[in-house]
Amino acid sequence: MSVDDTVIEPTGAEDQGPGTRDVIFNEALSERYLAYALSTIMSRSLPDVRDGLKPVQRRLLYAMRQLRLDPNGPYKKSARVVGDVIGKFHPHGDASIYDALVRLAQEFSLRYPLIDGQGNFGNIDGDNPAAMRYTEARMTLFADLMLQGIDLDTVDFRDTYDGEDKEPVVLPSNFPNLLANGSQGIAVGMATSIPPHNAGELLDGLLHVIENPKCSVSDLMAIIPGPDFPTGGTLVEAPDTVRTAYEQGKGSLRVRAKWEIEKLKGGAYQIVVTEIPFQVQKSRLMEKLGELVTAKKLPLLSDVLDESAEDIRLVFEPRARNVEPTHLMEQLFKHTELENRFSMNLNVLDKNNAPGVMDLPQMLQAFLDHRKEVLVRRSQNRLEKIEKRLHLLDGFLVVYLNIDEVIRIIRFEDQPKAELMRVFGLSDIQAEAVLNLRLRALHKLEEMELKREHQELSEEKDKLLLLLSSDRRQWTAVKGEIKDLRTKLEDKAPDLLKRRTVIGDAPVEVDVPVSALIDKEPITVVLSKMGWIRAIKGHNAAPSDVKFKAGDAPHFFVQGHTTDKFIVMTEDGRAFTLSGDKLPGGRGFGEPLSLIVDWKGSQLVDLWVHDVSAKRLLAADDGRGFVCREEDLLSNQKGGKQAVNVGKGAGVNVTRKIDPADDSIAVTGTSKKMLIFPLADLPELAKGRGNVLMKFTKGKMTDAKTFKRSDGLTWRWGADKTRTFNELDEYSGQRAQAGKAVPTGFPKDFRFD
Repeated sequence: MSVDDTVIEPTGAEDQGPGTRDVIFNEALSERYLAYALSTIMSRSLPDVRDGLKPVQRRLLYAMRQLRLDPNGPYKKSARVVGDVIGKFHPHGDASIYDALVRLAQEFSLRYPLIDGQGNFGNIDGDNPAAMRYTEARMTLFADLMLQGIDLDTVDFRDTYDGEDKEPVVLPSNFPNLLANGSQGIAVGMATSIPPHNAGELLDGLLHVIENPKCSVSDLMAIIPGPDFPTGGTLVEAPDTVRTAYEQGKGSLRVRAKWEIEKLKGGAYQIVVTEIPFQVQKSRLMEKLGELVTAKKLPLLSDVLDESAEDIRLVFEPRARNVEPTHLMEQLFKHTELENRFSMNLNVLDKNNAPGVMDLPQMLQAFLDHRKEVLVRRSQNRLEKIEKRLHLLDGFLVVYLNIDEVIRIIRFEDQPKAELMRVFGLSDIQAEAVLNLRLRALHKLEEMELKREHQELSEEKDKLLLLLSSDRRQWTAVKGEIKDLRTKLEDKAPDLLKRRTVIGDAPVEVDVPVSALIDKEPITVVLSKMGWIRAIKGHNAAPSDVKFKAGDAPHFFVQGHTTDKFIVMTEDGRAFTLSGDKLPGGRGFGEPLSLIVDWKGSQLVDLWVHDVSAKRLLAADDGRGFVCREEDLLSNQKGGKQAVNVGKGAGVNVTRKIDPADDSIAVTGTSKKMLIFPLADLPELAKGRGNVLMKFTKGKMTDAKTFKRSDGLTWRWGADKTRTFNELDEYSGQRAQAGKAVPTGFPKDFRFD
């Protein structure tokens, strides 16, 4: 026999006390655990879909109503409220009840707080509230709306735990509290996590559901685009993801802090965060940021300051003024809670206390069904009171019509009540009311007032009967109540209907380059004819200001930044890649290029800043060349890359950057001729020797230049002027032709510049 099947048996009759019985152990365990699980689910952790409250929250509000803690009334000590809840409704520890009261009063926890607290109720830093003997509380407008009509038989009541009092099973809830304030809870085997929403949007959504009962989530998202958290922030999730979460009742939504750039003197700036994601403790966030800065895991961040007062203000100082703000924020979003995920799980108790996950339309419809039921019960309650009053009024009117006889019966009959019932056909209740009528009420004006009241109540009764007999009229009445509520909230709390959480687009993946982690400082790279290289800080250096070794002279002065890559092209067709942050400093004469790369001393043709999107025309003096992407010239090898395979006796002499608008190429040589042909005729290669640009029987190619034909061809004209040549047809031909004699006035070195 297994342990699960073991029967607990007494050893003797004397061992069994009163009420002792034999049970199967596994059955007893299952039964008790199930009872515990159901109690946790229904009486502690999951909210009711109708009023959005858990039992302890509902009992708090009901106890505060009994204490007359109205929104416009005086405050009372929180300890008094907690004590009443414990004594009458909720026999649990005072700490848990006070924690629930505190949360209902925190503006950073609830979008629309139900309790107006006075004193220290904690803060967004995570500090604990003051003890309940020091704080005071009363209900807010929204709590008052939740309890509106509770005395009109709108909801069911049940016995309290000790059977001495009654408590509401659910509140009438003239406010969509569940979706407006959200709810979080963990039960046995299930949990709930409902985000808060904007009340104005919810009321508009409820009206839409009434008019379109079969509306889809997509229709509702045009009105309710997403959650509206009390702490603001930006919802950075694709609309399709949000829609799927609302359709399935489950999902995950990303929320980012709201930030802005503040410009400072000298081109510097700082980033200021004014809103942080929901349920993120500011103190814990700052602590984490401090740890990351100390550990140098946020290389783009220099310091972070908390300048918050009543509003949040976190100041982030970048490491340098040239740090891209988007790169800095991307690092912060990745490593801190400035970006946080809210797990949505719309798990609630329906009107039958059955837990289940609902989608957005179902939750709105459940609230509307509750409001309709409240309307019907309130109308029935009013109808019953009207009928009772009309019954009494009918008796009073009989008295006024027969006042003398009534007085005689009351004065002279031994059993006046029975006699009144016999003579005038009054009921027991009517006869009793007549006997209790004061003499001062028997004047003529009172009779007229009774007739007017009878007429008004009769008309109201007819309206109520029409309402209760028509489902359409009931929905129209519910619709009117929702519109009236929206108008009331716009008048009394207009700021609370404004959306706080910005609905943004899904963030584009920002790839923070390695160069962004390096200080981006301006430098001027100087390369001498003898191959000595150095990087001078700034862009103000001039060749005349720089000293060189004896017999050496400046060759290239190129402005860039420490984050740039520089490409050196040599005559033998080899391209070397230099990193701006690894070049020798500007003091002295620098260092030989041969110490940085395997440069063998071949003539240096060009030095330029690498442009990842650019293309270059590479050509040798033997007249051959091709178009190459600058990206293909990069090399991590110290030996560089053999980009151009030059012919015997030839060398690279053209490395021009191509403008994207260029459509033609002009070639000149020592043959004193020039040829122009379409740039498209030249192939694009990663490396190689290329194709013949211009045919040379004698001499060599001196220069080649790409240009936009409609703008004309320009070349150097004198010392500091340029000439634009537009008579291009004479020199136009096909690639590899010999060309025509250069125009008059062309530079004697047969180079364009």
